[in-house]
Parts: sequence; C-alpha cells; structure tokens
Amino acid sequence: MKTYDFNDNFFIKIDAENAIETKNVQVSYGKNQAIFDTSLNFPRFKIISLIGASGSGKSTYLRCLNRMNDKIATVDGKIMYRNVNINDPKTNVYEVRKHIGMVFQRPNPFAKSIRDNIQFALKENGIHDKSELEERLETSLQDAALWEEVKDELDSSALALSGGQQQRLCIARSIAMKPDILLLDEPASALDPISTSKIEDTVQLLSKNLTVIIVTHNMQQASRISDYTAFFHMGHVIEYNETRKIFTNPKIKATEDYISGDFG
Repeated sequence: MKTYDFNDNFFIKIDAENAIETKNVQVSYGKNQAIFDTSLNFPRFKIISLIGASGSGKSTYLRCLNRMNDKIATVDGKIMYRNVNINDPKTNVYEVRKHIGMVFQRPNPFAKSIRDNIQFALKENGIHDKSELEERLETSLQDAALWEEVKDELDSSALALSGGQQQRLCIARSIAMKPDILLLDEPASALDPISTSKIEDTVQLLSKNLTVIIVTHNMQQASRISDYTAFFHMGHVIEYNETRKIFTNPKIKATEDYISGDFG
C-alpha cells in the first residue's frame, strides 16, 4: 500500500462569505482518532464535494457540521456558523439542525403520508397556519423535483414511493425547514442512474438558495455538480480546491493518484 506525507497538502482559502467554517476540528471514537486538525471554509450558495476512500473520515466530518456525532464521538475544535461556535456544548443542537439540514445515504421517510412527512416537523416547530403549511409542502416538493409526480397522492403513504422518490422526499422534508445549509451523505449511492440524475439536478437547483456539502464516492458526480472539492485520506484533508482544478490539475500526488485510480 502506498504511503503519503500528511504534511504535503494544498488548501485554497476561498475569498467569499462563509456558510460554515471549521477550525482545527478533531474527532475521536474512544482512543481511535478519525479526523485530524481539519480547517475548511465553505462559501455560501455553492456545492462542495467531500471525496476519499472508505474510512477516510469524510462522512464523520460531515456529521460534525450539524452535531450528528454527539454522544458517539468526541469532537474538538470550532465549527463556526453565523459567528457562533456550534460545537460549544451550550449550543442548542435542535436549533442548529433547523439551519443545517441533513439527508442520509439511504432514504428514511416517516411511516406517514407524503404530506405528513413534510409538515410534521413544521408543526412541531410551531407552524400551524394551514396556508403556510400547504405553501411549504408544495414549494419543497417542487424544489426537490417531486411535486409533479406526487401532487395527486399527497395523502398516500411515503413508503409506497420508489427509492429515488423517497430520497427526493427526504430532501424536500429537510428544505421545508428553510435551512441555510444542506448536508448530503452519499444521497444517490443506492439509486439507479435516472434517479441519480434527478438528485443531481435537484442539488444544482437548490444551490441557488443554500449551500450544499455532499459526501460522494462517485468521482463523475463530484466533477459534474460541485464547485469545490475536498479530498480526505486517513482522517486528513490532503487537498481542497476548485473542483475543475482537483480533477484536471491536482497539486498533491495523493489526490492525483486517487482521481486516476492509482491509489492504495
């Protein structure tokens, strides 16, 4: 197996308004350290891909960004959102997740109707006006490219939808809360090419109004849809740059090897 020098790295400092930024973030599961001193800034209204081999730490890092590692790992360092360190234990994690939504690898719709999947969390957060609930229902489903497929079946079970439709419903459920940031952990890995294409189209449309940070193993997907890409290896970020530069002119040998398939 090839070895790489973790001191050999390259990071672009993006001169734009940050959606979120991490400063010296480290993550440990007991005595096993999964993330080492990771400092990255993510600009607003862009799509950022996190790539790397299985076990490289990219999903662990992603889950830090809305405190999904609470109670299962120790997370040190600062995670700055709107000038607040949301990694501070005093921070209300439920408030954080209103602003930083997340969609997981496998679709996880509630065992409820399509309508209730979207509106349940809204009602739990104090929204009871029927016109606003209906507006958010339609808008989120439209933004997730699902409205035309389900508009006549809103009171049917979400579990009857196809896998691709369920995943877009989960995206709609998240964006109905009007987050600033959407985290996606391998959202298309279990989907067919047509469903994957719809997810990618949806993500690109969403980035006009929010920041999307996506973990993907699919190099073609990262190169197609993201503005910036970070390459993770063994818990370290090796390179962070504009996606086109990562894929056409990487600065670091480890990145070049991974992109070309000559890695490991």
